[in-house]
Amino acid sequence: MLFKPGEIGYQEALVLDRIDQLKRELSFSLSPPRWSGLLRRNSLARNVRGSNSIEGLNITVDDAIAAIEGEEPLDPKTENFVANVCYCRAMTFVIQKSEAPHFEYSSELINSLHYMINEYDLTKHPGNWRSGPVFVRDKKTDELVYEGADIETMPSLMKELIVSLNLREERYHPIILAAMAHLNLVLIHPFSDGNGRTARCLQTLVLARGGTTKPDFVSIEEYLGRNTEDYYSVLKEVGGGSWQPERDPKPWIRFCLTAHFRQATTYLRRSRFLQQLFEELERVATAHDLPERTVFAMADAAWGRKVRNAMYRNIADISQKAATRDLQELVEDGLLEAKGKKRGSYYIASAKLIEATKKVPRPARVEDPFQALDQERLLPGMEGLVLTQ
Repeated sequence: MLFKPGEIGYQEALVLDRIDQLKRELSFSLSPPRWSGLLRRNSLARNVRGSNSIEGLNITVDDAIAAIEGEEPLDPKTENFVANVCYCRAMTFVIQKSEAPHFEYSSELINSLHYMINEYDLTKHPGNWRSGPVFVRDKKTDELVYEGADIETMPSLMKELIVSLNLREERYHPIILAAMAHLNLVLIHPFSDGNGRTARCLQTLVLARGGTTKPDFVSIEEYLGRNTEDYYSVLKEVGGGSWQPERDPKPWIRFCLTAHFRQATTYLRRSRFLQQLFEELERVATAHDLPERTVFAMADAAWGRKVRNAMYRNIADISQKAATRDLQELVEDGLLEAKGKKRGSYYIASAKLIEATKKVPRPARVEDPFQALDQERLLPGMEGLVLTQ
């Protein structure tokens, strides 16, 4: 027996409807704007980084982008960076499988995800089920907080989970199915280590296959990384210390719906922010008689990223020679500042560039959709739920 979602209440249905609306707006805003590449790369980097940060495998957003681009990190290369490179490969695999025909979930697929995520450390037995009991301890207190499903029942539970994934019950929204896949995998705890990241990656795969929006923007892993304590807290509440699938998963479902609402709103606001930023920087490029493509470098820098030659030429689709010339011109015009040396060189926004983009409003924090419901501000039609830019 697995955890089942049960009946979806009126409030949950309202929030799901609003999430769908937000994702439709996001899809519309990304087609075909030039800034979508920057948003896509940034989103993947933040999701990879977010999922790994939950396990304490922290790197900067800039180094997460380096992991995506196949570049060396700006900070010293550590196991944390290699772990993020591995997770990036798994996420790229998930995106590639989002529309694959004749696709089926299988034990080998889940083991393969686990292998890709953990291949940097063979002590984690990547790609293999655990061979004995497994316990989860609170890293701060060393308190035993959870015991995985019994080793005798674990293989049959995983088979049941795979069957349920392939059934894809039509009465449940893909977001609900993905949340339950995550919950069941992480509480069965089929691996000796790496269960959390595998469960989060599986959730993203179910979402990508569900087609709720473009696969690059389905993940909530950035949100989970920013709200790690709440994430662990709700899993602890629903899990109850051991495998008890009769327990109510509603707190987990509401947590995931909140995560999707906030993440989708954040993606949409970032898209609108980049639209305004590009418009402003196009005026800057024209004023300085710079190629229009330099907007990519300026936008990255104005957004707080460290711009590297390889990353700029990839996003602008130009040669290394052209990228070098553009970046030198931006420095000479006082729009970027050069930092570092040789392979460690990069560029940041100058005070002049920051001043030129000051009037572009940055995305604000997103409210909790269920709190809005409790305050009777979310009514049929959803008026007033999304904060203005």
